[in-house]
Amino acid sequence: MNRRADRLDLHLHTTHSDGSLPPAAVLELAHKAGVTALAITDHDITTAIPEAMEAGARLSIEIIPGVEISSRFGDNELHILGYFLDWQDPTLNARLGTLRASRHSRNPLIIERLRALGCDITYDEVRKLAGTESVGRPHIARVLMEKGYVKSAKEAFDRFLAHGKPAYVPRELPEPADAIAWIRAAKGVAVLAHPLWARQNGESLYKLCEQLKAEGLGGIEVHYSTHNPKQTAELLDIAKRLDLLVTGGSDFHGVTKPDIEVGVGRGELIVPVTLLEPLKRAAAA
Repeated sequence: MNRRADRLDLHLHTTHSDGSLPPAAVLELAHKAGVTALAITDHDITTAIPEAMEAGARLSIEIIPGVEISSRFGDNELHILGYFLDWQDPTLNARLGTLRASRHSRNPLIIERLRALGCDITYDEVRKLAGTESVGRPHIARVLMEKGYVKSAKEAFDRFLAHGKPAYVPRELPEPADAIAWIRAAKGVAVLAHPLWARQNGESLYKLCEQLKAEGLGGIEVHYSTHNPKQTAELLDIAKRLDLLVTGGSDFHGVTKPDIEVGVGRGELIVPVTLLEPLKRAAAA
């Protein structure tokens, strides 16, 4: 088949966190979509990177070592992406280990609430399905789907797992400044993932990005699967005003986000390949 124009995808998940496909399968999809460079950004874990690099070498796809770290922002979360970091750094991996441990403390409490609501599932079932130490709510959603309690991951979150829903349990998370500092200490570039998830807009979102830049943020994710043209333009303006790097990615997960495809999001996503060199220069500085 003919490959599409060269693409970047700097936000992808595998079975090493809450994606439903292993790294090699994600790379095969990337190859078919015309992706020439990508970042594996699993939640709180970097173990997918070696397999991704092996597949990338075979398919001529450049692999950017990455991670996605959740942080606390009031009652919400901010996710910080790290690029070109030393993914083998022992201090970074110890810190990521504490985040995975916080999931294992939280998840059984979610299961208890779901069982009280009439959902017959166990944490052993969730961990078996996940097959990784980075176990999260999307894995719980998948078990709920498999057992017929919900038809989609979205329904699982909307009915049970999202903030304010009956099975939601908060977890211990670092402050955004700490997540940024962890990435920078591992020689990476810190980027704010899907900025609109902060539930800020206009000048308040600008002020948030300004504060995060002062704390070491290097860029913001402008091109994203669910951003419309107006939102993309607004984020580009913030990046320009604050002299922040521009990145983008699909946030591919597979089963839990079935409408999102590698490289193209919902079909219209284009992450310009010209964004990669500035990111590399920032990482090397």
